[in-house]
Amino acid sequence: MPNTTDFKPEILEKLDLLQKKYSDMGQDLSSYLDGLLYADFLTYWDYINLDTLLSLQQPITPYPDEKVFIIYHQITELYFKLAIHEFDRIDESVKSGILTPKFLLERVRRINRYFEALTSSFDIMVDGMDQGEFLKFRMSLLPASGFQSAQYRKVEIFCTTLDRIAHKNHREKFAGYSLKDIPLIFDHLYWREGASELKSGSKTLTLKQFEKKYDEELKELAVKSFTSNVRAAADSLEFSDDKTNIKEDLRQAMRWLDINVNVNWTLAHYKSAVRYLQRDPEDIAATGGTNWQKYLPPRFQKRIFFPELWSDQELEDWGKSWVSREIFGIK
Repeated sequence: MPNTTDFKPEILEKLDLLQKKYSDMGQDLSSYLDGLLYADFLTYWDYINLDTLLSLQQPITPYPDEKVFIIYHQITELYFKLAIHEFDRIDESVKSGILTPKFLLERVRRINRYFEALTSSFDIMVDGMDQGEFLKFRMSLLPASGFQSAQYRKVEIFCTTLDRIAHKNHREKFAGYSLKDIPLIFDHLYWREGASELKSGSKTLTLKQFEKKYDEELKELAVKSFTSNVRAAADSLEFSDDKTNIKEDLRQAMRWLDINVNVNWTLAHYKSAVRYLQRDPEDIAATGGTNWQKYLPPRFQKRIFFPELWSDQELEDWGKSWVSREIFGIK
């Protein structure tokens, strides 16, 4: 039977700490050690729920490339979840009164990396599907659309003040809004007009489904993030004795966040739509009825999270150079 001299000092120290931890909670350390003794070793596949994860791809048509479509969209939503994890940490820091420029900068940089990975990987889906197959299986998915990604809407709400994601015709009048104005602003968010029928202008079923499921949840998030969205959080910071130039680093990171979410990511979708769906707009229903020709191009909606970080000329030319270069090949 071993005695205390058989254990290394660091093991005995850890046992003492564990004893104190469980004693403070009114628990018996011996019982927990029994559980550790009888428990099996953790495996990689159990830890990440691999079998469950790999069972979540369930095509509804016989076309093989539908699986590519499903998996890539699932990957996208996981990246959105990573971004939202960082936004939640910003929110917690603001509410706790412990937000620092360094902490906010690291969170924004992480979110940028997630969106850069998404944008650079988009060709996996675009070049990984047969156009003929896509046009066939996509019609079987109606009225579902990537437009209905609530996590992407959460990213937008977490990034900036709500007036900045209102339709561009309403942004000026909603600037400086209060909490009581949030329900009214929600009636004028830019993406509501991105899911209107081309002929009548009325809401598509795609939009109606989305509003029914997520509207209240998104309004609650807008209230929650009123003082903790990235724009408001950055505005609340003080940069006294900024020897590390962190203010400029944060400014550049936020500019890249604007570009990554509002230009590069939407432009990647636009390029995909042009490739697969460029026909007479009235003949296209494969995006759930969304009028993507006016909804996706950055230069039309001019979604800009942080207008104070851009010059007047940059604001005027928003998205134009990217569209000219990427879509039309103009240098």
